[in-house]
Amino acid sequence: MLAVGKKAPAFWLESSRGGKLRLSELLGKWVVLYAYPRDNTPGCTREAEGFRDAAAELDALGAVVLGVSKDSIASHLRFGEKLGLDFILLSDPEAKMLEKYGAWGEKTMYGKKRMGILRSTFLIDPKGKLVHVWPKVRVKGHVAEVMGVLRELAG
Repeated sequence: MLAVGKKAPAFWLESSRGGKLRLSELLGKWVVLYAYPRDNTPGCTREAEGFRDAAAELDALGAVVLGVSKDSIASHLRFGEKLGLDFILLSDPEAKMLEKYGAWGEKTMYGKKRMGILRSTFLIDPKGKLVHVWPKVRVKGHVAEVMGVLRELAG
């Protein structure tokens, strides 16, 4: 797992807003980076809706939300349009960035072990430093928890 207090690992990924996005482009803003398994699944839909619904407060705190999964940009665009998402979704098809963040690993589903995205959230401060990590996220209540920490640190 990543060390809190250290610089967040750099990335350059395809963005649902077109082109590629570098983490360094967001210096000066708080970044809520969340890794989620798959577009259009129940838990991922609820998590995305939670961040969407917190948009006004996130904006007031100077924060941006980035969702990342292995899904294609085409899938992200459909998912974002369907849910009315106003934040960027990033595509990491080879899971290289997800690995750097510790959000890729062995999962057990229906008794079978396989590699996959570990639902996680990372809070990065305006200087690019990792200030909080939520590993093994449970969707219910998660956005409220993230908002509480963000309010405490940024407010």
